[in-house]
Amino acid sequence: MTTRRDFISKTVLGGAALLAGSSAMGMAAGSYRRIIGSNERLNVAIAGLGRRLGGYYEPVSLKSSNVRLVYLCDVMKSQREKASAEFSKLIDYKPKLENDIRKVIDDKEVDILINATPDHWHTPGSIMAMKGGKHVYVEKPCSHNMNENEILLAAAKKYYKIVQMGNQQRSSDHTIEIINEIHNGAIGEPYKATAFYTNSRGRVPVQSPAPVLEGLDWELFQGPAPRRDYTAETWDYNWHWYGWDYGTAEAGNNGTHEMDIARWALQVGFPKYVEVQAAKRHFPNDGWEMYDSMEASFKFNGDKIIEWDGQSRNGYETYGAGRGTIIYGTEGSVFVDRDKYVLKDRAGKVIRTTESASNEAGTALGGGGDMTTAHMVNFFDTVRGKSELTAPIADASISMAMVHYANMAYRSGKEFKVDDRSGRVLDDEVMNLWSREYAPGWRPSV
Repeated sequence: MTTRRDFISKTVLGGAALLAGSSAMGMAAGSYRRIIGSNERLNVAIAGLGRRLGGYYEPVSLKSSNVRLVYLCDVMKSQREKASAEFSKLIDYKPKLENDIRKVIDDKEVDILINATPDHWHTPGSIMAMKGGKHVYVEKPCSHNMNENEILLAAAKKYYKIVQMGNQQRSSDHTIEIINEIHNGAIGEPYKATAFYTNSRGRVPVQSPAPVLEGLDWELFQGPAPRRDYTAETWDYNWHWYGWDYGTAEAGNNGTHEMDIARWALQVGFPKYVEVQAAKRHFPNDGWEMYDSMEASFKFNGDKIIEWDGQSRNGYETYGAGRGTIIYGTEGSVFVDRDKYVLKDRAGKVIRTTESASNEAGTALGGGGDMTTAHMVNFFDTVRGKSELTAPIADASISMAMVHYANMAYRSGKEFKVDDRSGRVLDDEVMNLWSREYAPGWRPSV
């Protein structure tokens, strides 16, 4: 008997040419059309029900999305129950609540996994899902390290799956508009971009031994990471700052977005040289275990440069906003963030300001908004063959590499050269940080 999953698995083979032969900058819409019926309802599972959950309410519940939420999955019982209660206000059926992402992936009726787990789960969970026949929407960062960055892309190609990263500003109308203008010469030849993020995060508790919280599956939270005893405050967001087993620091947490816009504007691939100045500057005795201030510089062919200025715990807005990107060209400049863009001539005179009606969250935790909705709807439509991805993983992974290079430079204390064709670091010592340690039996593979 041919099941619905068998049908989808067979029709997805029509997308082989799409993923095997795709360019880094995008894929032809026509290549998607045989992947799944354009009117087929998509069965969706969400894994990871933390601060990004609010971004999924609208795109999943919209009637026009034509999706059915089959699972809500999280390692914390209270998260599952809260998510179920919130979705009950928006949909007239009850999704299954599940603790174990592997059981979700084993369900052959699930078409799509929305992977919003902690960073260390992003690539392993996404590859498991692709092996299980699912298309994947994976939140940023799509990978924890450069090795995962490579194998995530390899898996998408091998299993012919649609994979989109949650760099949602790629689906922002005003951003698309000004980037296209830049590419058409609005500021002459763009040669430099400064990407920035500013926040005033406070003290972080020092890790201390504690009983595992009621309802938390600590073993499954750790998943691919090396095993250790539970410490208080770890599972709920502070894992970002407690060493490198789980998080990717602020560069991965927020820099992914702005560095992606910078690279998109300059139309560059891998850098050829990376250097970083970074340190923990605030609250020296608190529990924050990595840098909270970083200035990174990436040099590219064509004398182009991208700078990243990430200030996690100093709220001074050097650039007049909490986050955004400034692009410099031979004949002018552009400031763009989630709310607007400002186009200026070479003398600094404002030519045009275009404000967006966007309600996407800026530096506040969690949230979502119309950019996230547009980005996810774009993903759903691409799975159906009705559109093409605005952030195909082949391109998003190059932006992601900049995050990993910055973290590798900080952790090694070295600047280094990069092979701008392959993305490989040309320093044996730094290459020791290409991957990470995994729990036995958890190393992801294609």
